[in-house]
Amino acid sequence: MPSIGLREQVATALRDELKTLLVTAGVIIQKKKVLVAQRMEGAPRGLLWEFPGGKVKEGEDPREALRRELKEELDVDVDVGKILEAVFHTYPEYPILLLAYYCRIKKGVPKPIGCHDLKWVRLKELTRLAMPPADEPIRTYLGSSEDGLI
Repeated sequence: MPSIGLREQVATALRDELKTLLVTAGVIIQKKKVLVAQRMEGAPRGLLWEFPGGKVKEGEDPREALRRELKEELDVDVDVGKILEAVFHTYPEYPILLLAYYCRIKKGVPKPIGCHDLKWVRLKELTRLAMPPADEPIRTYLGSSEDGLI
């Protein structure tokens, strides 16, 4: 039987290996169209379309992280509104918890700085886009109901 010390070491190693990454996504809707960003070609799930956002740094508030990420990736300042969805998904690299928030652009015009491309699509058109699995529940909600509009 392994010693307690070894068990603790194994538990710590597993916890670190399976550490869930906290990420945010902004759902920005204007004129019945939603903004989607195309992931960089060399990135995991490269060239798939997603709701823009990114990783939350240690100790960072998720809403602040989303503001920061949208400024870095799209060069826009946003108001982060209510949470739309929380999605847990396990990718081969690591599990993620994706927090999707409604956002409103208060300053700037989105530019593809930290992504391959951007486009505005009608909510019903979301089903035709290749998107990462973690974005699927958000897409399903928005595509199935005009209530997804803010």
